[in-house]
Amino acid sequence: MPRAFLRYGGLDVLWRIGLTALLVCGIGLLPWLSRTDPALTVLKARAADGDPTPEALRAVRDELGLGDGPLRLLGRWLGGLLHGDAGRSWVSGTEVLPSVLASLGVSLLLMAAALAVAVVTAAVVCARTLWLGSRRRLDGRGAGGSGAAVLAALPEFLVAATLATVVGVKLGWLPALGWYGPQWMVLPALSLGLPAGAVLGRMLDDLLPGAFAEPWTLTATAYGVSPGSIARQALRRCVPALVPNLGLFAVGLTGGAVAVEKLFDIPGLGRTTLDAALAQDLPVLQTGTLVLLAFAALAGIPARLAARFLLGPALRDGELRSLSGPAKPRPRALPLVYGTLLLGIIGLGLLRDPYAVDPAARLQPPSVALPFGADALGRDILARVGHGALGTLAWAVAISAAALVAGVLLGFLPRISGPLVELVNAVPPVLAGLLVAGVAGSGPWTPALAVAAVAWAPLATHTSALLRQERATTLMAATRALGAGEWYLLRRRLLPAVLRPVTRHAMLRLPGIALALAALGFLGLGAQPPSPEWGLLIAENHPYAERAPWGVLAPAAVLALLGALAVTAAGGVRWRRRTTGRLVRTDSTAYSPAVKISGPGKSFS
Repeated sequence: MPRAFLRYGGLDVLWRIGLTALLVCGIGLLPWLSRTDPALTVLKARAADGDPTPEALRAVRDELGLGDGPLRLLGRWLGGLLHGDAGRSWVSGTEVLPSVLASLGVSLLLMAAALAVAVVTAAVVCARTLWLGSRRRLDGRGAGGSGAAVLAALPEFLVAATLATVVGVKLGWLPALGWYGPQWMVLPALSLGLPAGAVLGRMLDDLLPGAFAEPWTLTATAYGVSPGSIARQALRRCVPALVPNLGLFAVGLTGGAVAVEKLFDIPGLGRTTLDAALAQDLPVLQTGTLVLLAFAALAGIPARLAARFLLGPALRDGELRSLSGPAKPRPRALPLVYGTLLLGIIGLGLLRDPYAVDPAARLQPPSVALPFGADALGRDILARVGHGALGTLAWAVAISAAALVAGVLLGFLPRISGPLVELVNAVPPVLAGLLVAGVAGSGPWTPALAVAAVAWAPLATHTSALLRQERATTLMAATRALGAGEWYLLRRRLLPAVLRPVTRHAMLRLPGIALALAALGFLGLGAQPPSPEWGLLIAENHPYAERAPWGVLAPAAVLALLGALAVTAAGGVRWRRRTTGRLVRTDSTAYSPAVKISGPGKSFS
């Protein structure tokens, strides 16, 4: 029985249960790890102007049973959970489970709408490649993707604030506050779906040339198959590599849409979890996290089944072809243009004083003296952008590199990384920051540790999906049949096939990492004002966006420029692959390696 249990996924189940228990216990110990008084935090959450007298604090401790210690509190909560009772909120006194499930319903509805927007956005991003590839015209395709990179680099809360201000307030086309019907869903769904769709579209656009280079496209064109049919089959060939990441996006949009839910006043699960974390309302926080983990585990099942269904028997029989064949390198001038422009902006900003306050220049628009304008204190925004780039970019590049290495390594161990990815992805970023701060303490390293703890998850998922397909290619089977060992296959086949698309994926996420670092710093988990970090600049100037939009648009534009530079520079990453046998011409731009096996009266390639 134990052997059968382990054989049919029992070890995976035990690993998931152990990780979930570890996280729930860590949340239960959060007030004690952070060395704060939970009674004081709860008392302030109940009444901000209340007087925290010793008698009031003692009453809260007696009411909540804090004197029994965290382990007994956790045990009582788990005991009630086994009987369907998640306890009562320490702040409001209401039952936890009904309120958490109601918040989950709101978040799921918003997530579905955001995913619809993301799919449409991804289709627009890769439409040009689909049109050219289905007509075998990819040879003349230049370096693209800058627009998608800019959109992917924009922070969700900035997109939300812009849409709310322009579309909701100034134009009055759609409601910008509340959650009362379908109309109130449009702006939040656009805010979440546009950046997510840009990332998915760029990942799909990176795989499509490999699909159009496969021999079946040449055969289909010769037989007169319509370009639309060829495009649909190419999509079916590439989508399985992205389905696991689509599942991650679904979970992330459910629990991680904290900023958008706060800005639009949406009673979703992300906002509920954030409020509970800040108030140290442990029953709500633990239940919300447990619900997110359950949803992450359930969302991973249809994602894996959909990938297997789309690939069909080819995945089982090892009859796929590699989507990452050699590509002819093209000269790219865009990275040089973007890099020169970014360095020029940073260089000019470094020559100015980022802390000098001039009340007379308060909220002044851009001019010759102040190219990016001034903020609410009269400080030079260009100077603050330039000086903030040093720390922000250094940390972002270092974390991106570490996330790339960890993601690739763990992606090659899917049985270990699969449940861990679901756990990490289900935890809202703010909660991850609070947990890291509780363990490591608050300081300049805290945001970096918190972001690094979750940044590797989508890269590991992408690596595992590509690796699963690459192991099922005919080239792998032929190379293995010729006597190649596992180390040779890893170095010569698997790593080159995985590294290029995953590296592009990592560089596409670099601006988001830069923003996440500064956002955690703004929440008090790292650098504090008057630090000129880019995310802090956006957050500080956001209240004045309607009167002085340049205060928000200037750092956001530099962040978008960083995204465009990262993606176009990643387009030049090429991995030279050695091939066994001859090269078969598949179209005017790409060659596919093949192994020729001949015998008496027959020849197969």
